[in-house]
Amino acid sequence: MRKAVNPQKVAIIGCGFVGSSSAFAIMQSGLFTEMVLIDAVADKAEGEALDIAHGLPFAKPMTITAGNYDDIQDAAIIIVTAGAAQKPGETRLDLVKKNVGIFKTIIPELKKRDCGGILLIVANPVDILTYVAAKLSGFPENRVFGSGTTLDSSRLKYLLGEHLSIDARSIHAWVIGEHGDSEIVAWSQANVSGVPISRICELRGYTTHDENMQKIADDVKNSAYKIIEKKHATYYGVAMAVRRICEAIVRDERSILPISTIQHGAHGISDVALSMPTVVGADGAGTQIPLELSENEEKELQESAKTLKDVLDSIEL
Repeated sequence: MRKAVNPQKVAIIGCGFVGSSSAFAIMQSGLFTEMVLIDAVADKAEGEALDIAHGLPFAKPMTITAGNYDDIQDAAIIIVTAGAAQKPGETRLDLVKKNVGIFKTIIPELKKRDCGGILLIVANPVDILTYVAAKLSGFPENRVFGSGTTLDSSRLKYLLGEHLSIDARSIHAWVIGEHGDSEIVAWSQANVSGVPISRICELRGYTTHDENMQKIADDVKNSAYKIIEKKHATYYGVAMAVRRICEAIVRDERSILPISTIQHGAHGISDVALSMPTVVGADGAGTQIPLELSENEEKELQESAKTLKDVLDSIEL
């Protein structure tokens, strides 16, 4: 039986740029009444908790504190952002050994306390670390998933909205596979309010559809590298993605989000975590939505899965 949790409590492990930005976004959301921050450097967690708490008179009532693993046993959602940051010129997969090592110290602490909450993995490489967290924790897979390509899909919608001069919220498009260099834009499924994206482009007067779509896909994939080159880290966008996932869980929205989960045969892929559109609600990751991909997209998805599987095969759990 699942251990009882406080549905109004969230915990964040790791108070770097991503963790602290996520804490700030979540504070503003009004979703929780209690938030606990944990960091390897206790002063860092305490400083972030104080800084954010000082703005509470302008927000909804909430308790924000720094704590330890004993303080988060009953958290409904445990967000793990702890890990080494991606450096300029470094891929997400380059972070594997460092961050798997960090997870080997974090996840056993959660397992030891039999935490009943949902583990939301945000640290990179998120697909590898989602798999690692699921295996090390032994928790049911619906309660261990990664933020995956939720941010990538948001970037895609934003760029398409700019390109088409259409509200990005009316655009339905997915980035699937790895959150990284082998990610795939599922153009065959992209639409604006049900109208295929290619048709919308024609209506907007674009005649070089393939070239435009390739540029947008490349811009999405390279977004993080571009931001890191300019400001050394990305954190606001992913913080908003974390907030969105938390909303779907806390409100039991059963929203469809491209989160990273361990695959069990869909598209011929198994025993690797990657992103596909999935129902997200109070119980965590639910049904994966089947996509009718083009032949080329299927091939690219298989290649993305192989890229991740090769990395998993190189690490010891």
